[in-house]
Amino acid sequence: MIRSRPILLVSLIVAIAGCTSAPSPSVTAPASAVNGSSATPAASGGLARPGQPYTAQDVLAAMRDSVRPEGVPQELQTDEIAAAVADAIWTIDGEPWSAMAAGGSCADDVCTLEIAGAPPDGAGEDVWVLRVTPSTGAVEVTDADLHGVPAAWVDELDQMTRGAHGSEPLADLLLTAVRWQPPPAVDMYELAYRSGDEEQSCAADVVLDAAGGIIADLTVTGC
Repeated sequence: MIRSRPILLVSLIVAIAGCTSAPSPSVTAPASAVNGSSATPAASGGLARPGQPYTAQDVLAAMRDSVRPEGVPQELQTDEIAAAVADAIWTIDGEPWSAMAAGGSCADDVCTLEIAGAPPDGAGEDVWVLRVTPSTGAVEVTDADLHGVPAAWVDELDQMTRGAHGSEPLADLLLTAVRWQPPPAVDMYELAYRSGDEEQSCAADVVLDAAGGIIADLTVTGC
């Protein structure tokens, strides 16, 4: 069984070199939120596809409702930047998260904005880190740590991976984490397998092409 991380949206800000101290983002229900999801696993040939469910208003609300002492910097709270952020972040099935968290900081003329959330039935959370230049309104994704895979998909992805050709090194390992890849990738997942919690334990990192049911990449270390 996967060892999923707890969903702690109020403490998800990453410290970025050159920025001010990391803030604690707030949790804001999106204006377009829905309860539950009828999406079916991509691993079983379902029609669920990543999408961009958020509007600029959703992003602005998350930034304005930040509970950190200084809040999200005011220079980030513009319609132009919020629209660019909404156009940059994806969810695994095109549905809103159950809640959105936002936090940010600025240094000189560049800011870091972090948007995080998790689907209602997710095995983990998604964290998007963006570099923002307020003077130009430019928004660039610098990191996407996407663990918001529906819990119901995890076992199916694990079984598909273990059943694929070339999966022999995984036989005695435990699945410890699953990530999904955003567009332009389609039905691509990263699965981490480990023999234990020790730093030097056997590790296998897999990139699974769920559409084809094949292992696209396999890296084994310490085995």
